Amino acid sequence: MKTLAENECRQSDFFPSTQWSVVLASGRSEAEPEVAQAALAELCQTYWAPLYSFVRSRGYTVHDAQDLTQSFFAYLIEHQIYARVDRQKGRFRSFLLASLKNFLAHASDRERTLKRGGGQNFLPLHEAQIENAESLFQTHSRTSSEDRVFERSWAAALVTAGLERLAADYKGESKEKLFKELRVFLGGGVGPPPPYAELAVRLRMTESTLRTQVTRLRA
Repeated sequence: MKTLAENECRQSDFFPSTQWSVVLASGRSEAEPEVAQAALAELCQTYWAPLYSFVRSRGYTVHDAQDLTQSFFAYLIEHQIYARVDRQKGRFRSFLLASLKNFLAHASDRERTLKRGGGQNFLPLHEAQIENAESLFQTHSRTSSEDRVFERSWAAALVTAGLERLAADYKGESKEKLFKELRVFLGGGVGPPPPYAELAVRLRMTESTLRTQVTRLRA
């Protein structure tokens, strides 16, 4: 039987990894400040939980991990570390993780007066977001290495972000109920999806129409 973590990693294939257009846009703060700010916010939202999970795997407490993760993002923004990434040299998440490791190696030598965002609103934290990040850590903390904890948490966070985007798209089309019914076809659930014929009757559509809807969801 597949584990939840394995399902999440396989499931990440349904959604794109970090879009380089987003990374590049985040570095255009002078030319396009509004675009850069939005892109940076998207990167922070995507990577906060995985980076928090890595920090927790280093043995830090929940509150210290929150502080360090927020401080890292403050450092990232202040020094525009994200603008230094070279697409030709590898994955953005690998670059970000290496930057975090370097940050943690020198964290004790820095004066970190900024706590949980340092009064900046670049990434307001919500209780649900913190709970989700801690849940990811607890789920994957049994893996063999800190890097593996990060990778699996990243895969799960990517799936969550993708599902949220899909849900928003369907909501915009007034098809929230349809999305809730079709979500099971994306995998990662507790059981197999229902037969097409059965679900088609429940949704009051033909089986061929249902199959088209599922294909569209997976596209």
